[in-house]
Amino acid sequence: MRQYVVDAFTDRVFGGNPAAVCILESWLPDELMMDITRENNLSETAFAAREGEVWRLRWFTPGGEIDLCGHATLATAYVLMNHVEPGLERVRFATLSGELTVSRAGDLYELDFPAYELRPTPVTPEMTAAFGAEPSEAWLGRDLLCVFESEDTVRAMAPDMEKLAALDGLLQHATSTGREFDCVSRSFAPKLSVPEDPVCGSGHCHIVPYWLKSLGREKLTAYQASRRGGTLWCRMENGRVYMSGKAALYSIAELYV
Repeated sequence: MRQYVVDAFTDRVFGGNPAAVCILESWLPDELMMDITRENNLSETAFAAREGEVWRLRWFTPGGEIDLCGHATLATAYVLMNHVEPGLERVRFATLSGELTVSRAGDLYELDFPAYELRPTPVTPEMTAAFGAEPSEAWLGRDLLCVFESEDTVRAMAPDMEKLAALDGLLQHATSTGREFDCVSRSFAPKLSVPEDPVCGSGHCHIVPYWLKSLGREKLTAYQASRRGGTLWCRMENGRVYMSGKAALYSIAELYV
C-alpha cells in the first residue's frame, strides 16, 4: 500500500504540519489503521477511499479516530490532485463532519469547513495554571479557545500537558492578535496523545470566527506559532470557514501490511 507524507500549510518540507496519507482500494480494519497511525507517530494519518463521486476520508491520531482534521484533509487533497488524479481541481470528501471540499486556487488549496459555535466560559485558575499565563477570555466549542493579551505570551508559553488535558475541550488553543499577522495561535491536544499540533486546521474553525468578529474583518491571515510554523489565509461565508494554505511533499513509501 502506498503512503505519502505531506507537510501542510507550508511551502517547504520540515515546515507546517506533517500528515501521512494512505489511498485505499478498500477499507482496512480499524485496528490496522490505528496500528499504522501509531507506527507513523505523526499527529494525524488520513485514510481515503473512493466511493462513487466522492472520497470517503477518515482521520486517526495516535489516541484514536477524530471527527475533523484540517491539515490532513489538505494533505489528502494535495495527493489526489497531484499524484492520483493529476489536474483535478476540486475534491469532495465524505467525512464524520459531513461533506468537505478542497479546491485548487493557484498554488493554494482552499478548504471549505464548518465553523464551530463558540460560547463564552469563565476564565479559571486551572486555565492559568495549565497555560502558564492568564487568559483574558475563554470560549468553548468542540475545543477550548483561550485569548491572551500579547503575541509574545502565546509564543513563549510552555503549557503543562497534564493540566491542559484536565481542561474542557477536545483540544486547547491559545491565541492573540499578531504583529505581522492578524492573529497568532498555538494548539495543544494532550487528550489525543499529541502535545502540540504544529498547524491545526480544525482549530481555526474556532479561531477564525472569533477573530473575524472581534476585529470586524471579512478576511484574515493567521499564523500558527509552533516550532514548525504555518500560515493560513482565512475567510467565512454562510457559516463556513474557508482556509487556504500551501503544501509540500516529503515522502512516498510502500507499506507492507
